[in-house]
Amino acid sequence: MTVLQRPDASIFFEQSGVGPDLVWLAAGDQRGSIWRRYQTPAFDAEYRNTTYDARGVGQTTSQSPPPWSIADHAADIIDLIEARCSPPVALVGLSMGSLIAQEVAFTRPDLVRVAVVMGTCVRKTGFIREWEQAEIDFRRAGGRLTPGFALAHYAFLLYPASALGDDRLWARLRDLVADDFAERDGEMLAAQWEACLEYDSTERLPHCQVPLHVIGFSEDVQTPPQRARQVAELAASGTFHLLEGLGHGSAFGHRPDLVNDRIRGILTSHA
Repeated sequence: MTVLQRPDASIFFEQSGVGPDLVWLAAGDQRGSIWRRYQTPAFDAEYRNTTYDARGVGQTTSQSPPPWSIADHAADIIDLIEARCSPPVALVGLSMGSLIAQEVAFTRPDLVRVAVVMGTCVRKTGFIREWEQAEIDFRRAGGRLTPGFALAHYAFLLYPASALGDDRLWARLRDLVADDFAERDGEMLAAQWEACLEYDSTERLPHCQVPLHVIGFSEDVQTPPQRARQVAELAASGTFHLLEGLGHGSAFGHRPDLVNDRIRGILTSHA
């Protein structure tokens, strides 16, 4: 195990590849290893890739119990960058990982060359707040999904209809979804998602000088693309990219080629 020791936590991380540092930040309640299926192998020849498990998931352990704010998660990443990377680094985040990437860019812009944030929003309102709050409340009440129901539930949230309607593709995707979502620690899931629910970057985005490239997915039901566009429009140095036909988790098994190509193009423009 490769672990960064913090005063109140042991942050599990992995590094591979050679070149400038590229740090990947996973979505809520997803292990950093999710990036090691389709992303880091495609970037290892050009970048040193760092993935990690946030507090509440995977092999990271926290002596401090939740709640953990997005600022708390960002502090972990700042320490990891300073200890094991050569800043300024590039950040790539999805969902909760995008919020953490934004917070690092706000707090320590000297550490960040460019941030690519996907499936993100300025703050949780309307439907995206209601469904996430409902899941938090369900988990906090002791609710558990059977593995079969969890498979279906999270597949709907991750992939577009075009992917779910393709039987051959689904035969491959179902194992990915089951591996990440079949068995959940309800308390830890609720803790991570509550941090997302409470985060609001409205006042800080206009003052962020780090280039923020915001990727929205046209078929994203977790975070519809117009919510991602708002981040780019509000940011002082924001650019919006729309990937058609993709869902929240399409980087994993559905169309990683499209997502990786867009990320690579952005990183190259900020080399």
